[in-house]
Amino acid sequence: MSYRHATVPRDYQDLASGSVLHSAPGFPAFPVRLASEIFQRALDLRGGTRPAALWDPCCGSGYLLTVTALLHRPLIASVLASDLDPRAVDLAGRNLALLSGTGLAARAADLRERSARFGKPAYGDAAQAADRLAIGLATDGGDVPYAARQADVFDAGQVGQALGSCAPDIAITDVPYGEQTHWGGPGAAAGIPGMVEALTAVLPRGGVLAVTVRGRKVPMDGGRRPDTAFKIGTRTVALFRA
Repeated sequence: MSYRHATVPRDYQDLASGSVLHSAPGFPAFPVRLASEIFQRALDLRGGTRPAALWDPCCGSGYLLTVTALLHRPLIASVLASDLDPRAVDLAGRNLALLSGTGLAARAADLRERSARFGKPAYGDAAQAADRLAIGLATDGGDVPYAARQADVFDAGQVGQALGSCAPDIAITDVPYGEQTHWGGPGAAAGIPGMVEALTAVLPRGGVLAVTVRGRKVPMDGGRRPDTAFKIGTRTVALFRA
């Protein structure tokens, strides 16, 4: 299936993982154009014109959330990242801090200092990218409220605590593929069907959950059917209304 919303290829170099955005071994990035497409389809399915409170319950590095918010600032009210792995929550918090002018300025300063210390022009190029992202963020609406919290996606109590006063109405997540990332926690055997049931139960009525897997379909094993699904490249995305 072709792209419906992100129809014009753009230069996403400023959003590359490991440049301005932080990366770490074992925390894969996500295709930026596909992230944009998923968010816009989820927004259409949710309906209405209000900006979205966006949540990634298996956030990993927080890359998917961060690039989506930077690309679609006018359509984003807030973002929430949660994950069972405390290392992921820490890394996601560092990336989500780049959704503020202060965070991007600090990142640019650090990159310039590294460029001078190590004599590597690539750091200077990344600092310029951080400056461009800061200008775009300020132009599109300014700082994005964010939070990063630890929670097991299969544990309703932990998820409820992670949500706190946040009220996300769109959740987008790229589930573990069993290569660099794996399911964890006592409820992991429930897999994707269990996760879908747990998450659609805490989203508000009419909220949308978008689940991405690598393969031909999202395996629901007799669980609820998605409201809509699409495949682009090696990934399939299923969208469920709460």
